[in-house]
Amino acid sequence: MHFTTKIPIQKNNYPIDYSSKIVLFGSCFASTMGEKFKYFKFQTTLNPFGIIFNSVSLKKIIERSIEKNYFTENDIFFHNELWHCFEVHSELSNSDKNVFLNSLNECIDATHKQLKDATHIIITLGTSWVYRNIKTNQVVANCHKVPQKQFTKELLTIEETEKSLKNIHTLIHSVNPNCKFIYTVSPVRHIKDGFMENTLSKAHLIAALHAYNFQFPSSSYFPSYEIMMDELRDYRFYAEDMLHPNQTAIDYIWIKFFENTISETEFGLMNEICSIQRGLKHRPFNKNTESHQKFIADLKTKMTTIEKKLPFISFES
Repeated sequence: MHFTTKIPIQKNNYPIDYSSKIVLFGSCFASTMGEKFKYFKFQTTLNPFGIIFNSVSLKKIIERSIEKNYFTENDIFFHNELWHCFEVHSELSNSDKNVFLNSLNECIDATHKQLKDATHIIITLGTSWVYRNIKTNQVVANCHKVPQKQFTKELLTIEETEKSLKNIHTLIHSVNPNCKFIYTVSPVRHIKDGFMENTLSKAHLIAALHAYNFQFPSSSYFPSYEIMMDELRDYRFYAEDMLHPNQTAIDYIWIKFFENTISETEFGLMNEICSIQRGLKHRPFNKNTESHQKFIADLKTKMTTIEKKLPFISFES
């Protein structure tokens, strides 16, 4: 007897392996998946400009990075004792104006190189709802707790989202024509927009990603949202806020992802790395016992073996 409906997922034609260089952009769920890649020691760049939920803001920051269009004083503002930029997340904000500008432009340089070198770009879209700054008439990535009266709220059309994603595709391929793309829609429920509004928002994202004109050979779609809605349709798979997937759901979606997107030749190494990661978290009752010292020595041997085989891997970070 089956108690859930399984979503058929097609194996990715361009699987990820340990030689792959992965860049993830998008919502908080992109960060969740990115942390999984980091745990298994893949070569990963995660949201260099912080969490960004909408396609227009993603396109804007990727365009800046590709074209090396550096930030200036006109792009930042002071609010609540910090310098902010409407194009990036507040985690990058800083109390020092010059330090902030320098760090933003260092991010542009680093992201430019990462986009040129990437084998896989993973983009997770969170919402179609955006806030537009009334003064500049520009969609913002983050409002930084600026009073809401300075913005208008609007829903991106399917066509607007599709256009932004096509532009992202074209921009990255202009410097890296062999890069592959994986798109997904975040399973996080944006109920602050309203229940019906959240459904409409997700529908616009899915429709844009499945539009006929958007089906590029170098791109694929992974059904994170659909797995959460159909295979895990129960509140026991949500965190306490009833909006975000809990750890069980995250692990389940990750398993579905790596089974279909990561090369099977890497599963053995992933298991070894997972074993080491668990060992590093082990806290013994007595560190001085002979058995624990042997455990530590064996763990170091395993780590050294992998680090020699793949020099980009370090278990110290």
